[in-house]
Amino acid sequence: MKTIIKYILAAPLMLCFSSCLDEHPKDQLDQEAIYNNADNIYKNAVASLYNYIGSNQESEGLQGTCRGIYDYNTLTTDEAMNPIRGGDWYDGGLWENMYQHKWNANDINLYNVWKYLFKVIVLSNQSLSIIDSHQSLLSAEQTRDFTAEVRAVRALFYYYAMDMFGRVPIVTSYDVKLEQVTQSERSEVFKFIVDELQDVAPQLADEHSNKEGDYYGRVTRPVANFLLAKLALNAEIYTDDNWTDGKRQDGKSIYFNVNGEKKNAWETCIWYCEQLRQEGYELESDYASNFAVHNENSKENIFTIPLDKNLYLNEYHYLFRSRHYKHGGAYGGSSENGTCATVSTVKAFGYGTDNVDNRFKINFYADTVLVDGKKIYLDNGKPLVYMPLDLKLNLSDSPYKQTAGARVGKYEVDRTAYSDGRQVDNDIVLFRYGDALLMEAEAKVRNGEDGSIELNAIRDRVGMPHVEANLDNILKERLLELVWEGWRRQDLIRFGKYTKAYDQRTPLEKESTGFTTVFPIPQRCLDLNKKLKQNPSY
Repeated sequence: MKTIIKYILAAPLMLCFSSCLDEHPKDQLDQEAIYNNADNIYKNAVASLYNYIGSNQESEGLQGTCRGIYDYNTLTTDEAMNPIRGGDWYDGGLWENMYQHKWNANDINLYNVWKYLFKVIVLSNQSLSIIDSHQSLLSAEQTRDFTAEVRAVRALFYYYAMDMFGRVPIVTSYDVKLEQVTQSERSEVFKFIVDELQDVAPQLADEHSNKEGDYYGRVTRPVANFLLAKLALNAEIYTDDNWTDGKRQDGKSIYFNVNGEKKNAWETCIWYCEQLRQEGYELESDYASNFAVHNENSKENIFTIPLDKNLYLNEYHYLFRSRHYKHGGAYGGSSENGTCATVSTVKAFGYGTDNVDNRFKINFYADTVLVDGKKIYLDNGKPLVYMPLDLKLNLSDSPYKQTAGARVGKYEVDRTAYSDGRQVDNDIVLFRYGDALLMEAEAKVRNGEDGSIELNAIRDRVGMPHVEANLDNILKERLLELVWEGWRRQDLIRFGKYTKAYDQRTPLEKESTGFTTVFPIPQRCLDLNKKLKQNPSY
């Protein structure tokens, strides 16, 4: 059905990796056989890295699986929760603690996220070493292009590591010894990522990565430009090395060198968003089409995780995890009856009023559920009715413990899915142009300009009335437009709301310092490398 880049399914190197940079991966194949020409060097040193963008393993993949990057950026916010439903979803307090920000350095899931991110960083370093040592088999152009693509992939993974953990080691050599690994301040990691992306972007293909063909699923120039816009938008956060002192530099006084010009953070964000427009991205007329079963031809999606149940192992768990058991059964599979939108989220959409946002029915299952026009019946003979406003973090004593909360709807149901609905053909959307428009609107407002055109283009597309382009409206619009896409934690931090009370969450003691805006360095990593220091207040 799909033709991802022809090398992406080549058998990757068989690698072993022990976390926290304490061992090197060791390939178990004959290097002379797998690096004997340019095609094989690309297959095994560049394309093989894309096998790690998505996953079917918990805590791995940039999105699609559970207990990993997506959950820590979504279920820790006012957007969603995984409530305790009687005997279900307690899991040792995992989900309740996640929502309440009660994590610690011994959290095994955070450790697994760290391990996953640095596994790919170390593999990228190995790939750069392989390319460098086999230059005799490559043209100068191939050496340059292969190197640029690997550096861009490495920068992508450093971005997620820096965003979540703040101070992390910058390791660029495959031969580094554990005792040589030191921790860099967040601002240093931020500068490293920006410099890397700006340096390699001109060498990356100016192609639409979401579309089928030779560049499908790859980090191309538009992907780098989107990421640079995101980095600039969050520059106040990422240049702050002491995030617990209540002070941070203003974006107007944080400068970037952009195409030979000096621009502040907001101007930089705007510039990179405009590059995406020039590269041919635009809003789809149908918002839902970006998440359809066959969404490879979207004019809006910029970077996706390719999914095809007949080709790839990557999975998308969030519909499966969210729907009631009977709801999943109506599609011929199963479900876990878990994740749902918070009360504050459905109220932001206007649920229960005469002014419900037109995106509500696309993003959520609520009220009486119909499949193929028919009601779904519970074991007690009553129809399945989701109750969006009857949600609590602990539903054990609620008559709606199995039905409270609006459920994830955003992605079209693949009626031919495998694995109870987890192996689907909808590509997972990581970056899209709708987000870029909202970034540009926000950057303009923060820079004293008018972001109305960009903000209201988003609302025009879904038939909603115009609103004033101010920060409150932009933050709300980011929820309405980007719900279930994994951006809410970052947004709340940037707007200074992540550590405050919201929905059913009350702040922890001393959380006003902002210490929970960065996750703790896993204790196992501190034990392995005594040079690593814990983040404040953990």
